[in-house]
This record gives sequence, C-alpha cells and structure tokens, in this order.
Amino acid sequence: MDGQEGQSPRRKLRVAAIGDVHASPNAKGRWRETFLEISQAADVLCLCGDLTNHGNVPEAEALAEDLRGCPLPVLAVLGNHDHHCGTPEEVERVMRDVGVKFLEDEVHTIQGVGFAGVKGFGGGFDGRMLDAFGEKAVKSFVQEAVDEALKLEHALKQLETDRTVVVLHYAPIVETVVGEPDAILPFLGSSRLAETIDRFDGIQAIFHGHAHHGTYEGRTRAGKPVYNVAAPLTKPTGKPYALIEV
Repeated sequence: MDGQEGQSPRRKLRVAAIGDVHASPNAKGRWRETFLEISQAADVLCLCGDLTNHGNVPEAEALAEDLRGCPLPVLAVLGNHDHHCGTPEEVERVMRDVGVKFLEDEVHTIQGVGFAGVKGFGGGFDGRMLDAFGEKAVKSFVQEAVDEALKLEHALKQLETDRTVVVLHYAPIVETVVGEPDAILPFLGSSRLAETIDRFDGIQAIFHGHAHHGTYEGRTRAGKPVYNVAAPLTKPTGKPYALIEV
C-alpha cells in the first residue's frame, strides 16, 4: 500500500485539461503560449472537445501548429463543433499528425494512470432525462446518448489501473452546467455518463467542456470529482485550463 514503511510514495501525475478552444485560421497562434505554459506545469494534456469551430481541416491545422511546441502526451476527444462539417475523421487525422491520441478509439496509460474518454451526448440529467418514447427522432436522440455511455463503459473495462481519468466533451452531471440557461441544459450532457462512471472504482477526475458558462466543479452521486474545463470558464488556476494532480 502506498506510503507504507519501506516504500516510496507513489508520484502524482499532473493533468492539465482544457476544452472548447475553438481553433480558427483567423486566430493562428492563439493557444501557443498556453500550451507552452502547460508543458512546464503538467505531465499530460487533455483536450475536451470542440477543438475547432466547424470541424474543418484549416481549423484543425491551426490548432496542430499551436501544439507543435508542446512536448507532453496529448489525449483528446472530439466535440459537437468538430462534427459540424461531417468529417470528424479529417480533424482527427490532422491532430494525429502532431501526436495527439484520441480516447474515443483507444485507452492509454501514463505513469500508472489510465485515461478513457468519449464525446458523450445530451439527453438531460437525473429525473429529467429524455426517455426513448414517441417519434423515431426522439428514440434516435436517446439512443445516441446510450451508445456513448456504452462506449465509455467498454473503454473503462479495458483499463487495469487503480487510478483513472475520464475525458468527455458533454457533461455527466447537472452541477457543472449550472449557469447556462435552463432551456438548454438537456443539450449539455447526460446523467447516463455519470451512471456508467459510478460503476467503476479508482476514478480520480472527470473532465468535460461544452458548457461555457457553467460551473467549474461538482461531483457524481458516488462522489467522484467532475471538472468543467471549457476554456471561457473561470478556474482556480486563473488560466483557461485546469490543473489537477491524480
């Protein structure tokens, strides 16, 4: 057990996380200094979706250029904006060329900490979640949320680490979207993600973005810490990114 006599304490991993950078060729270099700063403060960088404004290649290339000076492992999920043009695989391709690894396709372990993630989807929270009832379009909407939760479950089952970080774009709890208009809360996340997360032990942090005007921190029903790391949101670091030790 860590900290027992005769054993060295396990080193904590410093995880930086940011979402909703919305890169654009009209703002080249916007994030370069931020990523360089993160490379001095953290051991790994998590990008929590909405890497681009519309999901096109020039936007992805602008972000990739800003990331070239960041020597850290970079793990990412896509967001809804990255799907807008219908070619999310092209966004991924550009980002992979500069070393970004996408958690929607695989899990990763860094210094003994496991990382799993998915984009997630909407559908609402707790007792106000949308049910698969009525029109085909409603059932399809709910099925998308269910499918994302199942993908996350599959990813978490692959990890054999006793410390895990979950990376999302959509929120898993309502607490971290509070501050957004009530009318759009069902489109900001789904409790189905939290229900999946709470079935697993060892989860040290859950990061998401999407809710630009939400709340920085909350917890799942099982007490697991959730952090809204959307870039516009005020954080304890005073920076657009969060920095958490796990």
